[in-house]
Amino acid sequence: MNIVCLDMEGVLVPEIWIAFAEETGIPELKLTTRDEPDYDKLMNYRIKILKEHNLGLKEIQEVISKIDLMPGAKEFLDELRTITQVIILSDTFEQFAAPLMKKLDWPTIFCNSLEVAENGEITGFKMRCPKSKLTTVKALQSCGFETIASGDSFNDLGMIQASKAGFLFKSTEAIKRDYPDIPAFEEYDELLDAIKKAL
Repeated sequence: MNIVCLDMEGVLVPEIWIAFAEETGIPELKLTTRDEPDYDKLMNYRIKILKEHNLGLKEIQEVISKIDLMPGAKEFLDELRTITQVIILSDTFEQFAAPLMKKLDWPTIFCNSLEVAENGEITGFKMRCPKSKLTTVKALQSCGFETIASGDSFNDLGMIQASKAGFLFKSTEAIKRDYPDIPAFEEYDELLDAIKKAL
């Protein structure tokens, strides 16, 4: 039995932190997992900047409420879900994901959670498990699933390489150049066709 594991940000929705950086005018928050492979380091850096600027969960959620899906994302996901099981594996947080999942008609998402003080300050984060995407793919495989994975960033490479088929989608030129063996696509139609062939 097959299951498709998709990244969320950069694949189905724009990068939340980039949108927030643009809204607040804080360029340091534009850094994403495309730039920094160490997720703990990246999140601790983000939390430090939020604290410096006295910004918290409420301000981020206000920006997320205005984020639209990437053009064609819902149609792609709707069609994919008619032919196979799909799980979104994201290093985002449940406090960020809910409004975006609503726009996608509530697909299954496995993500992480933020630690938030009563005043709304983000004080930390709790990862669901170490190397969450790769660990989840391996767990699904141990349950008898064959996985197909797609994402755009460094933190997607583990699940892509561990799956029976894996694809980069809207990735950076640097990642595509460093991993020429992974097929890379820019359009949802191409990705959907590749997944169908792999099923």
